[in-house]
Amino acid sequence: MLYKHLSEVTDAEMETLLYRSGDLMDVEKTVSSILHDVHEQGDESLRRYTKQFDGADLQEIEVSPEEIEEAIREIDPELLGHLKIAANNIREFHHAQMPPKIWFIETAPGVELGQKVTPLRSVGAYVPGGRASYPSTALMTAIPARVAGVRNIIMCTPPGPDGTVNPLTLAAANIAGVDHVYKLGGVQAIAAMAYGTESVLSVDKIVGPGNVYVTTAKMLVRDQTEIDFPAGPSEVLIIADDTAEPGMVASDIIAQAEHDPNAISVLVTISEKLAEEVYSEVMKQAETTPRHEIVKRSLHRGAILVANSLSTCTEFSNEFGPEHLEIITNDDEAILEQIENAGSIFIGKYAPVSTGDYASGTNHVLPTAGYSKIYSGLNINHFLKYSSIQKISKEGLESLRDTIISIAEEEGLQAHADAVRMRFKK
Repeated sequence: MLYKHLSEVTDAEMETLLYRSGDLMDVEKTVSSILHDVHEQGDESLRRYTKQFDGADLQEIEVSPEEIEEAIREIDPELLGHLKIAANNIREFHHAQMPPKIWFIETAPGVELGQKVTPLRSVGAYVPGGRASYPSTALMTAIPARVAGVRNIIMCTPPGPDGTVNPLTLAAANIAGVDHVYKLGGVQAIAAMAYGTESVLSVDKIVGPGNVYVTTAKMLVRDQTEIDFPAGPSEVLIIADDTAEPGMVASDIIAQAEHDPNAISVLVTISEKLAEEVYSEVMKQAETTPRHEIVKRSLHRGAILVANSLSTCTEFSNEFGPEHLEIITNDDEAILEQIENAGSIFIGKYAPVSTGDYASGTNHVLPTAGYSKIYSGLNINHFLKYSSIQKISKEGLESLRDTIISIAEEEGLQAHADAVRMRFKK
């Protein structure tokens, strides 16, 4: 784990921290080949790649209603209740984001301008599997789509070698209102949702996180279907001063590191004492955490940096553009005002990233690798499209007539000008 004063970080070390999406080009050829195969061969290629990558011999690609019912029966009722609590919080938060379905303003007598909001017809949610199951991601991707009014929601998630999907993931999909669940992971899942196959319905948009192969696949199918944003290995940046508790900060770093060997955890602080104590705590906790092998590999990508001022900390954070940002300082609100780039922001020592990952209600599907500079985290607007409206009377057009004709003729578009003149001929 890099442990330095920020001013001593080398150019190479800084480039590693700031530019985190370079792996996409390394896998593009492999991803393109799989996408092409699924596009051309449909279900046949889905079964072949599922056998190759997941070790499962698929008979039926879609999860049956009976399998979902059986999965729900397997789950402890108390755990099922917790999933429903999380789902309700997610639903409530995203309901609050819903815009009016239609609105108008009058800009001049006889000129009414407005907007109509329409949900997408179909959405595909990708829910990762592999090292862990992610029922929370099933909730985070499907519930906002359902709140937005999307008519058809499908989900792809990798099966285990026995060809079954994790029961918790299936239960979460059911709670979230998913219409179809498919036993597919990786690039082949993205291809199936983009192009459609004999078994899998194609969709208008694909959302959800994944590894570098999934992220690259999403980027490459955009000529066929839209995506939310690049969402790869998870990351956290923590801005803290000496009011933070070292054990808590270290536990948040470890929590992020256990996601994936490629996950990134960064602390930037003005306190030498905090930095030293957090580093010691991280090394200690890394030895005892259950997923210690993954954590140790991830920590090689992490950093503890000491800066001269909190303003320097926020400048670095804005340049880093973290997926998750924790602020634990004496004046969190002042720091918050300076933040420009972050997927999701957690204020205070009692708001670890875990709250947003599972239960608070905010969405945990977020842009990574600095993409928070240009993308928002998954929200209700990812499932809506907006049509502008104009209702104009003769009086209203008359007030705009000279302006339209003048600009149209200046642009050399005479027919545009004549279309207005025509409406005033006697």
